[in-house]
Amino acid sequence: MNVPALLVRAGTDGPPLTPDGPTARQWAVDELARPEYHRQRSLLQQLLDWVLEQLNKLQDVQVGGGTSWLVIVVAVVLVVLIAWWVAGPVRSGRASAGRSVLSADDSRTAAQMRDAADRAAAAGDWGTAVIERFRAVVRDLEERTVLDERPGRTAHEATLEAGARLPGVAGDLVAGGRLFDDVAYGGRAAGPQDDAALRQLVTDVAAARPTAGAARTTLVAPR
Repeated sequence: MNVPALLVRAGTDGPPLTPDGPTARQWAVDELARPEYHRQRSLLQQLLDWVLEQLNKLQDVQVGGGTSWLVIVVAVVLVVLIAWWVAGPVRSGRASAGRSVLSADDSRTAAQMRDAADRAAAAGDWGTAVIERFRAVVRDLEERTVLDERPGRTAHEATLEAGARLPGVAGDLVAGGRLFDDVAYGGRAAGPQDDAALRQLVTDVAAARPTAGAARTTLVAPR
């Protein structure tokens, strides 16, 4: 959604455009018809319906041209901002679905990933060290068949699935996955203490054994 573009349509660029009630209402309806709003639009359905109702009533209101234009623009912008706020969690959900730990073309072993992490740490590249070390944890879990081999798995999925089979380190796995996401996708600057935490996670996970009778849990990534 492009809020500035919508405002241009309302006459903020070039000669002022004074849309009538039906036109303004249609702009709002067209914007809200975008599919990304529909999953969570019900959260503010009553408010959105009220705003659209007010736009519709403008057809019957006789006010000055300048006042009418201002009311219409404010109402349309309000609808757009509400829709943008509602769509935010949807966009975030979709983004998180793409935060994979291991790509399909990454065939390295856990040992090779740990070596890459060690080299990065030696060079002071703590971000790469953290990312590669967590990847090594997930690959090690795959090699041990604690996790099935599945490219595209997110850190959240990996830690929940592995934690169900390794309850003794479940909390540490979740913390490690959160650190991976923060560094790999959240722009967080890692430091030596973060790499030390991941080193400890590698050791603890390697020593952990699945609980007797623990079933493998498979999570399906949201679409």
